This record gives sequence, C-alpha cells and structure tokens, in this order.
Amino acid sequence: MLDIKFLRENPEIVKENIKKKFQDRKLPLVDEVIELDKQRREGQAEADEIRANKNKISKEIGALMAQGKKEEAEAVKAKVAESAKRLAELEAAQPEIEAKIREIMLTIPNIIDDSVPLGKDDSENVEVTKYGDPVVPDYEVPYHTDIMKSFAGIDLEAAARVAGNGFYYLVGDVARLHSAILTYARDFMINKGFTYVIPPFMIRSDVVTGVMSFDEMDEMMYKIEGEDLFLIGTSEHSMIGRFKGEMIDEAELPLTLTSYSPCFRKEKGAHGKEERGVYRIHQFEKQEMIVICKPEESMDWFHKMWSYTVELFRSMDIPVRTLECCSGDLADLKVKSYDVEAWSPRQKKYFEVGSCSNLGDAQARRLQIRVKGEDGEKYLAHTLNNTVVAPPRMLIAFLENNLNEDGSVNIPEVLRPYMGGLEKLTPKNA
Repeated sequence: MLDIKFLRENPEIVKENIKKKFQDRKLPLVDEVIELDKQRREGQAEADEIRANKNKISKEIGALMAQGKKEEAEAVKAKVAESAKRLAELEAAQPEIEAKIREIMLTIPNIIDDSVPLGKDDSENVEVTKYGDPVVPDYEVPYHTDIMKSFAGIDLEAAARVAGNGFYYLVGDVARLHSAILTYARDFMINKGFTYVIPPFMIRSDVVTGVMSFDEMDEMMYKIEGEDLFLIGTSEHSMIGRFKGEMIDEAELPLTLTSYSPCFRKEKGAHGKEERGVYRIHQFEKQEMIVICKPEESMDWFHKMWSYTVELFRSMDIPVRTLECCSGDLADLKVKSYDVEAWSPRQKKYFEVGSCSNLGDAQARRLQIRVKGEDGEKYLAHTLNNTVVAPPRMLIAFLENNLNEDGSVNIPEVLRPYMGGLEKLTPKNA
C-alpha cells in the first residue's frame, strides 16, 4: 500500500505506474482517493475548529448570563447546539471516508522498481541468467508420476477418493526423499545464518489483507467457515504477520528467517497435462526465507536470496535459470520479483519452482511494522520473501534430472545423509 501523502503529492507518478502494470481500469481510483482525502482533511479541520471553539463559546455564554443578557445567551446556545450537531455529523462521516480511502489504497499497486522490464504478462518475463547445462538424455524420460509409481511412491487414486483431485499420498522412498529435501533445505538456510521458525498455519483476515493483494487472496486462500481464519498459502503470510504492529529496534536488523509450513491453495489456474500429478495441487510443503531489513539494504538482500535458491538446486545437480518478472506479471504489492525455474528433460524446457520478491514497505505499511533508528527516528521496514524449496513440485525436477536409463534415480551427495546413506533409488520392479 502506498503512502497517501506520496499519492497526494505525486498523482501522475502513481498513474504512470498503473499504466506500466497495464491496469488502466484503476486510473480513476487515483483522483477518487485524492478527492476523498481532501474531504477527510477538510472534515478533520472543521471538527478540530468546532472543538477548539467549544470552551471559548461556553465562557461567552457564562459572561452573557452574568450580565443578564439571557436572550443573547440563548442565541449563542442555539449556535452551540448547531455546532454540536455538525460535529456529530463530521465524526460519523470520518470513519466511512477513511474506510473507503483504505479500501481504494489497498487496490492501487505499489511503485515498481525502475529496473523492472515492461510487459503485459508472464510471456514477456526476461531471462536473467542460467546455471548448469540442460541435458536431454537419449532415452525416454517418463511423466513424473510414472517415475514415482515405479518406486511405489505415489497414490493419486486413493487421495482423490479421500480428498478429491489436487491431493496425493507420497509413499516409501519418494516420501522419504520429499522429507529429505525439506530437511536439507532447512539446514542449508540455517548454515546461511537464517533462524529456523515453524509458524502458525492459519491467520486472521487482518493479516491476510496486510500481506497480499485482494486478487491474490481470491485466487489462493481457503477460508475457515465460521471463523476469522484462513489457511496460509505460504509461510510468508504468518511470518510477516508475526511482526504486525511491532516497533523493531534498528540494531536487530536484518531479521533473516527461514520457515517450514504446509501450504494450501485453491489453484484456480489452468490444469493441462503438465500441471497434473503433483505440479499444481491444493496442498504442499515448503521451506521459505523471509528478510525484514532497512530500506537501503533490501535490494542487496533480494539478490542474495534468489542466489541461495539457485545454489541449493545446483547442489542437487539440477540446472536452473532465473527470470525477471515483467511489470504486468508483478502482484500489486511487489517492487521487483525473480522466478527461479528448473530444467525439465522430459518437457525440454524450464518450469517455475520458486519466486523471490521485494515488497518494499508495502506490507510494513499495511501491518504497521516500524523500525526505531539509533537517532530515534521511526520508519517502515522493508520485507522480502523467497522460496527455498517447495516439494513435491521440486521432486519433478529432481527425479527427471537424476534419472538413469535403467529407471534408477541418483541421490546427490548432499542428500545422502538425509536418506540413510542411500546413493541410488531402485525401481520396485527392477
């Protein structure tokens, strides 16, 4: 959410930013919120003036009564009653105006960084760099669920009977591999100096609106019936919400946190063949990284964070690339975002396995996460988040890139301690 003062003083910058994000339908909102803000400030000024005159008028009435000027005193009393009625009207109108201003401000997108490429949607995202050599073997790479089934490692049919489509049972070595990757990712981030956290898996509505846009909320979140609670779509939501209303001592920054959680998502998007199996699902687990820092340090942390994900994937012999999200592909709160994509030998292309985002002070403003500097100055923190690893989607890349012609799957050295020393998974029918 933008600072209302910034919008008031820079309406053309805000409008130009809306155009860059190809959201022209929101352009009238800028003038609407400016008018509402003017009404709010004028109403506040008038109410303050009425309150300031109250004591003065009371003294005037007393003086008139003391002088025996009853009729004049009654006339002033009538004016007081009129002023009191007007004050009540102003006080009643203010919350409604403020609520409308906030509602609009929550839908106006954050100012994107100057370095963000312009584009309408994800088809215009820009490749930043590649790591590792993408290989297409001279033998067939089966569909990822077929690889899992060769290890008796997945049961989609039973999951559909129990919970419906978009769920899964992972079994045996595949389930163990899933947990091993998460545990390795946890330790990887701890070794980078991040503090490990397990957060609440449900959050209240005021936290939801503090950490994400309305569009994201509608696309993603599951509401708990009869409760002011939502299932989290990622641990970022409750991790950032943890600092709601907090005043953080500047000396404590940066806060570098890595969190584990299950994630729950509606996933309303396309469900083609490549998005079946365990690619686009309603429930998965993830290791996340969160940074809360000074504004001047957020871009440095942004670049560190996505590089950690690249390093993790490369340590498991998976080629990856980073894409910069163009203006039209950025969610409204984001200043800048990179997607990390892994190579799929079967599809002969890259696919998304993680996303790194700098949200500037947007979440901090919504949730009032402030910092107290050494000089006593108070300011809003910057918040960032990034996927460390999100199996089971990551398992697709892992299995395909470590698959041998005989159907076995190599276990990279870094994962062997988490797999009981196993160097290779062998199909059950081998």
